Amino acid sequence: MKLVRLFHTVKYLKPVQVYGRLWFKLYKPRPDISSAPPTSVIKGDWVKPCVKSSSLLYPYCFRFLNQEHELNSVRDWNNPKWGKLWLYNLHYFDELQAFDAENKKEVYLDLIEKWIEENPPGMGNGWEPYPTSLRIVNWIKWALAGNTLSDNILHSLAVQIRYLYKKPEFHLLGNHVFANAKALVFSGLFFDGNEALLWLDKGLNILSKQISEQILDDGGHFERSPMYHAIILEDLLDLINITNAFFGMIPESCKEVWIEKLEMMLFALNKQLHPDGEIAFFNDAAIGVAARPDMIMKYASRVGISLDEEPDRSVGCLPDTGYYSVRRGKWFLIVDAAAIGPDYLPGHAHADTLSFELSRGKQRVLVNSGTSCYGISQERLRQRKTPAHNTLSVDGEDSSEVWSGFRVARRARILNREIKIFHEKDVICAAHNGFERLKSVGLHQRTWAFSDDELVISDSVEGSGTHCVRVFFHFHPSLHVRTVVDEWHIYDADEKLIVKMVLDKTVNVFLQDSTYHPEFCTSLPNQVVLGKVEAELPLNISTRLMFV
Repeated sequence: MKLVRLFHTVKYLKPVQVYGRLWFKLYKPRPDISSAPPTSVIKGDWVKPCVKSSSLLYPYCFRFLNQEHELNSVRDWNNPKWGKLWLYNLHYFDELQAFDAENKKEVYLDLIEKWIEENPPGMGNGWEPYPTSLRIVNWIKWALAGNTLSDNILHSLAVQIRYLYKKPEFHLLGNHVFANAKALVFSGLFFDGNEALLWLDKGLNILSKQISEQILDDGGHFERSPMYHAIILEDLLDLINITNAFFGMIPESCKEVWIEKLEMMLFALNKQLHPDGEIAFFNDAAIGVAARPDMIMKYASRVGISLDEEPDRSVGCLPDTGYYSVRRGKWFLIVDAAAIGPDYLPGHAHADTLSFELSRGKQRVLVNSGTSCYGISQERLRQRKTPAHNTLSVDGEDSSEVWSGFRVARRARILNREIKIFHEKDVICAAHNGFERLKSVGLHQRTWAFSDDELVISDSVEGSGTHCVRVFFHFHPSLHVRTVVDEWHIYDADEKLIVKMVLDKTVNVFLQDSTYHPEFCTSLPNQVVLGKVEAELPLNISTRLMFV
């Protein structure tokens, strides 16, 4: 069984992901510690980028991912007890973009020098390509903000860039190789001379391929994670910013493509936001990793790119990405009718096909469970599985065969997707074939009929024979659910009834406790309404949410 799962995982990979993984593991480039090239002269304007929340609590004590640790020794830069992602954040140096960075100049200089002294070239987590890429960009951003980098810092920066130049993450692709390319472009513009031109050319060549592939025709990011969409969008804004600062060094045709993609991505981001201004939780998504959407919009305005304001009631169609959003009065619905991501790169995918989220004003009502951890663990796997989302499972199986921390074997394919807009209601319909790997099970089709006073969700599962079908509805932690005869009443924090929920009488309905994860390392108790029916297929289930 494990061999079958592995086959259905590996068969989608690009060759570079297979041989590249071996090459990446074995190849250890020798650090080039020769003198740094001279820096370039800024010819244009560098504007303030996205501001980050400060992670430095006091000297050498940091808070990342809602966890605090203090650097007490050289070994702590690679302390395995703190987790890989936390250590990555430690090496990013996002702190240099903190809202009060101008008041911490001496503290930051000391921290940079400490990093250089205690992280020898090529050694430890900090020299892996992804944290190296983010750190290079953050150091250069800090310099462009008017801070002076010493000769020692400039030398270390050049050594890091040369190391990255030799070892980009082609075996991982996606947002990793995008970050590598961005760092090389920053480096090639910030420094001057022939060596810097090599960095710039390599970065531009990688970006030209990745931008066309990663940014879909409707502006969505191809990994279908609103969080990573926001990250790549900020990356593009940073590239436009530094291009403006060193104008004349990037071909105008290249810059025009970046601006066109930026405008599309801004539009697509807006369609993936709840009325509270934050992202929907499809695939790997959590608040506090990417810059806040409103910060991104303001940053875009500073570099000369803006998005027209949206009307109060709108329909957002992202047909290539597969996300559809509808606003009716104070109610907002967003639907996941998307592929899990690119076939060769499903690492951030969840088995959440045909899930959805619902908000009432700025109050989230129905929520997917979010993401609180990476790595390989049972909790990571649980959060990726179908029962953690507002969708349906058959015979206890997931819509896509997620496994380990970032793996997917057989996966759901979207079929028959459409949206119909009427005056009295909006109807979204889609189907997927993810359960066809099960014996005598066919398509799962779901329809959302959304009007001003109700949302009706109709599920049908094709096939034959007796099967167990479960449908899940996760409510935001600030809400609580009570049963009243054959209805389920949902109350807000002020004990105000906001929704009445009714499932088919043929369905056994249970109220369960679960957890919601809006940020990394955060787990909040919430309630789930579970509908369960064991019956012969084909089967139809209807759920009605009446707005109060």
